[in-house]
Amino acid sequence: MDYKTAGVDTHAGQRFVKLIGDSVKSTRQPHVMSGLGGFAAMSDVSFLKDYKQPVLLTTTDGVGTKLHLATLFDRHETVGIDLVAMCVNDLLVTGAKPLLFLDYMAVGRLNPEKMAIVVQGIAEGCRQARCSLVGGETAEHPDLLEDAEYDLAGFCVGVGEKASMIDGTRVQEGDVILALPSSGIHSNGVSLVRKLFLKNGTELPDSSADCEFLVNEILLKPTTIYEPYLRAVLDQGQQALATNNETWISGMIHVTGGGFFENIPRIVPEGLTAEIDPDKIPLPPVFTTIANRGVARREMYSVYNMGAGMIVFARPVAVGEIQKTLKGNGMDAAVCGLIKRGADKVRLLGLE
Repeated sequence: MDYKTAGVDTHAGQRFVKLIGDSVKSTRQPHVMSGLGGFAAMSDVSFLKDYKQPVLLTTTDGVGTKLHLATLFDRHETVGIDLVAMCVNDLLVTGAKPLLFLDYMAVGRLNPEKMAIVVQGIAEGCRQARCSLVGGETAEHPDLLEDAEYDLAGFCVGVGEKASMIDGTRVQEGDVILALPSSGIHSNGVSLVRKLFLKNGTELPDSSADCEFLVNEILLKPTTIYEPYLRAVLDQGQQALATNNETWISGMIHVTGGGFFENIPRIVPEGLTAEIDPDKIPLPPVFTTIANRGVARREMYSVYNMGAGMIVFARPVAVGEIQKTLKGNGMDAAVCGLIKRGADKVRLLGLE
């Protein structure tokens, strides 16, 4: 009896490390000191002296049951982008910059070539987010997972300036609500999609149209990473706060699982309401296709981002400049509501 017979192939692991070397290296930022394969990743943080009061932030997340679709259709090139996006977007809503990213993979049996495709996606996500993929862990779990099964988790470290952290405490009556577009459902509500479109919730559908929908509109449309679009806006806002004590952005929400009704109240102060007109948010067709399978409109807004992957609360005087800067970076932002006085922290017009 040897380790390979027990289900763990260390030689496959070594081949996997070689396969992902170039992908990992492509994300490396100047502060990263260590290469791939060490026991711990090292980063020179002397740049923190440029901050008056640096704050370290950490996030962790996964991809959920989207991985079931990846395994079912044997398409793995975008789930790594999803993994990075779920972590860095949570970090971004505080105004912080992502610095370091690590991943954890649990596999039934390591297929180096397949997992290398996943890591290529993670590296692409890190390049978009301008952070370094500095390491991770790949664990074979024979007998716990089927050979083709795998799960992913990500961990991100970022930094921000304490005085300009965005946490909702500056949200006030009259703030304008902006919706930044999503690419689709992102990585949330896939379990509902599977129940609606897969045979028995787990098997390939008989309909070729349903298969195409699941692959093209759900699986291969990764979560939007908002860092490259929002960073210039955040820098401008930080400068305005430092020089004139003027707030540009008072709050941001990454609309993930729980949709509008769970995520928005997380940063709305007591006594205020985020009143939103859903009809002002452009709706990608994917959501209509899902709703047409028998999902009520309110339930859709309780599960999905419904076209608003990121929501921004902004001072009225800053809205024009925010939209202009975002458009210059390739993203439109729709004005969809206002912060008003009220008992409910979120109110969607037409869904009361």
